[in-house]
Amino acid sequence: MLSAMVAKTNIRRTAGISTRNDAPPLRLGVAGLGVASTLFLPGVEEYPAAQIVAAADRRAGALATFEQRYGGRTYGSVEELCADPAVDVVWIATPNQFHCEHTILAAEHKKHIICTKPMALTVEEGERMCEASERNGVQLLCGQTWSMSPDVQAMWRVVRSGELGRLISVNTWLYTDWLLKPRVAEELDESVGGGVVYRHAPHLIDTVRLLGGGRVRSVRGTAGRWMPERPCPGNFSAYLEFEDGTPATIVYSGYGFFDTSELTWGIGNRMYSDEERIAVRRSLRNGTIDNEAAKEGMRFGAVAQDTTSRGSGQQANAKVGTRANIGWFGLTVASCERGDVRQSPNGLYVYDEGGRREIPVHGGRGTGTLEMQEMHDCLFENKPITHDGRWALATLEVALAIVESGRRRQEVLLSHQSAIH
Repeated sequence: MLSAMVAKTNIRRTAGISTRNDAPPLRLGVAGLGVASTLFLPGVEEYPAAQIVAAADRRAGALATFEQRYGGRTYGSVEELCADPAVDVVWIATPNQFHCEHTILAAEHKKHIICTKPMALTVEEGERMCEASERNGVQLLCGQTWSMSPDVQAMWRVVRSGELGRLISVNTWLYTDWLLKPRVAEELDESVGGGVVYRHAPHLIDTVRLLGGGRVRSVRGTAGRWMPERPCPGNFSAYLEFEDGTPATIVYSGYGFFDTSELTWGIGNRMYSDEERIAVRRSLRNGTIDNEAAKEGMRFGAVAQDTTSRGSGQQANAKVGTRANIGWFGLTVASCERGDVRQSPNGLYVYDEGGRREIPVHGGRGTGTLEMQEMHDCLFENKPITHDGRWALATLEVALAIVESGRRRQEVLLSHQSAIH
């Protein structure tokens, strides 16, 4: 197994990616070849110090495609994958309800771990995952969140620099068509991690926590279920107060009417065009959508046959600026004593006493690349993982507190928060 304590040597840099010249490649095993894997595997392919060597899944077709594409080994169970001695890092991309079990399994096999959001279903599960990785001396990175994207990282650097004074508030909005997309039963069942609080809230909470320094004192929020055809949390609103008193708000809706991309030059997370949304909503009400077939069209190794599986909305978005090739996760504004910061078509807009100026930000979102880079930097440069298990546990606690606060109709105090490294 790769050791986290390796002497520093020369670094090779390519397109913003740094790797050690003499470092062995990180050999990645993928646990779960569903939709999530299609989002991060292309980024892993682009990372020069990674090799995709193995995968586990229950779908024979997905495993056959994996073997053909990567020439790697395939397994029918995550336990077999974790037992592979030629795997250094296991990426947990199985359904949400298995994240805890499979993370602990990988840790006990002395594998470093990247776990797709949400980390777990409960704080207790998250604690067990952290303890397992710490007990076995392996790294746990909880990835695939938009707080890792270049624009959010650049916003954090501006806030952290102090050039605009003290941070005084953070506000983020995201309206999507999440509930209109193909959804199978487990994606709509809260008891196994279904609904937008588990599946989309981690992105926004991570972003807000990063900008605010990490430690949230309390949450007042509520989640709603307003689409009978998809009976799960589909929207939420939350007011967060950081330990230093800084306030933050998060507003999210996944019902697919208004889309935040209309406020951001057409850049967003949109899947369907306006016409497709009308058709999908009608089909949902009529019960004429085969959700499982449509979902299969989105998974690894599948070829979508129609726009039910892969809408044209993202492709139809306006092509404005150098960063329009990536989807933003909403509109985020960080306000400081002497100015505000938000995303721009080419990076960031900074509004201060001198007016508005644009700071260019380069590079795509790079899901897969960013996680492998952070794991590489930890193992070979002895840098701490920012998005580690304790960080993800704090984000999970905030998400669960939004639902609990709505249920109790009162503020919820937090106890598992962590500051940024």
